[in-house]
Amino acid sequence: MIYFLALLPATALTIAGYFVLYLSARSEGALRAFGRYLGFWAFTLAGLVILGSIFAAAHGHRHCPFFAMHGMHERMHGAWPPEERPGSPAAALPAAPAAAPNPAAAPTPPPPAPR
Repeated sequence: MIYFLALLPATALTIAGYFVLYLSARSEGALRAFGRYLGFWAFTLAGLVILGSIFAAAHGHRHCPFFAMHGMHERMHGAWPPEERPGSPAAALPAAPAAAPNPAAAPTPPPPAPR
């Protein structure tokens, strides 16, 4: 499925590359050289999109060792802490009320005077 999604931008980049190469062939001087480089860059990006889709499809649903090593995969994909797990008794408890500001605290400094 990811191949089909990658074909859209790769096709657009290929068409844009041919269009830029066609226009650069009809121009002169520095614009001609810039158009050639830009056209080849579009082809390179189209190839990278295809290679990236192949890599993503080959990688599949296997987990990255970095995430497994640091325990991040469980945090991202459903390992709830016991107090936040849906249906747990701790999740049904209401949240503690916010603390009221202390009136005996030091007053805030006055704002600076306008110039």
